[in-house]
Amino acid sequence: MSMQIFSVGGAIRDALLHQPVKDKDWVVVGSTPEQMTQQGYQTVGKDFPVFLHPQTREEYALARTERKTAPGYKGFVVHASPEVTLEEDLARRDLTINAMALPEVHSNCLALANNHALNPEDYQAFEQAFANHGIDPFHGLKDLQSKTLRHVTTAFREDPVRILRVARFAARFPDFSIAPETQALMQEMVHAGEVAHLVPERVWQELAKGLMTAKPSRMFEVLKDCGALKVLLPEVNSLWGVPQRAEYHPEIDTGVHLMMVLDMSAQLSAPLPVRVACLLHDLGKGNTPPAEWPRHIGHEQRSAKLLKQVCERLRIPVECKELADVVAREHGNIHRSQDLSAAALMRLLERCDAIRKPERWPDILLACECDARGRLNFENTTYAPAQRLRDVLKAALSVTTSDIAAQAQKDGLSGPAVGEKIHEARVMAIDRLKV
Repeated sequence: MSMQIFSVGGAIRDALLHQPVKDKDWVVVGSTPEQMTQQGYQTVGKDFPVFLHPQTREEYALARTERKTAPGYKGFVVHASPEVTLEEDLARRDLTINAMALPEVHSNCLALANNHALNPEDYQAFEQAFANHGIDPFHGLKDLQSKTLRHVTTAFREDPVRILRVARFAARFPDFSIAPETQALMQEMVHAGEVAHLVPERVWQELAKGLMTAKPSRMFEVLKDCGALKVLLPEVNSLWGVPQRAEYHPEIDTGVHLMMVLDMSAQLSAPLPVRVACLLHDLGKGNTPPAEWPRHIGHEQRSAKLLKQVCERLRIPVECKELADVVAREHGNIHRSQDLSAAALMRLLERCDAIRKPERWPDILLACECDARGRLNFENTTYAPAQRLRDVLKAALSVTTSDIAAQAQKDGLSGPAVGEKIHEARVMAIDRLKV
């Protein structure tokens, strides 16, 4: 068999959807690792043969099959050989819309794509090329046209990461529905305990991608519906059904509020740390004793404690963890900051470490804005504390600390006493704002 190269997966899907092509994957049929290296390809795969193209540096993988040998994500035996067909390789993939291919010779326009949208004529040329030469054994184009997320084969059940991927694609394509048989299969996998075997790094990887979609709420709703959220993020799952005070939260349900906050973070193009903070900011409401509902006194500190556990369990990056901690503890005080004195505002800045890390302050305020606007009938309101608190930090930072320290030393002060003089000067600077 002569060597053949095909564009597969996400590139085909996105080009047919007239979206920017980001995931360019290539499959090589009828070749061996030795033949690939002889042609200048560089080996990069550890678990299966993947190579970098000598010029483009894009990834080229030998066609392969996979066989489940143990629970979880890592229990697979991979078989790659020249005898593995393209259809066999496509059959191991998760969704039909990701199991389409086109010979490299007819994928010219994809070479133009580098995280950018193609020209309309390029999309049209691609559609024509796919109509004439596309390989689609599992009817991915039909599902693309009907906006359906459907598993390729029952081999889907062998990899629990695919549950997360379906949820992520549901968030990326919110107008797509999940095929009933796929939904049922996901539920069966959860009941079989497969999700409990997922490695933290892979869970976080998929969650992070889902959070950065246009409608991140969809990911968590899909995970909740199939039962996976209760296993992966029980702290988040427990928020549904927990009521809040209607005068502050007309949507009432805490889980509903959380989904609105996440979607607001997408609407405001928030970076990942902000979206993580939005996801974790209200966890403490999930363990408020029902007798205290709909009030949630002290939920901020409980949220901070719970989110640290989540971040450690999923190995969430420190940058995300630290921002989430500040937002969980202080979002209520930031919402009510118009009632705080200059001295109290200064203490708020200090608790948020805003003096030492001023670059983080806008993200803290953005997360709080998402929280405030992620409520029924508040979606289009202006978040007044944001500009006010930006000015407060600017005023505090305007104080020339070196001059104050020098004068304090002349007055015979040292150590904490100097710091107190600087603190007082910053309070006075804030007070002059008349906030």
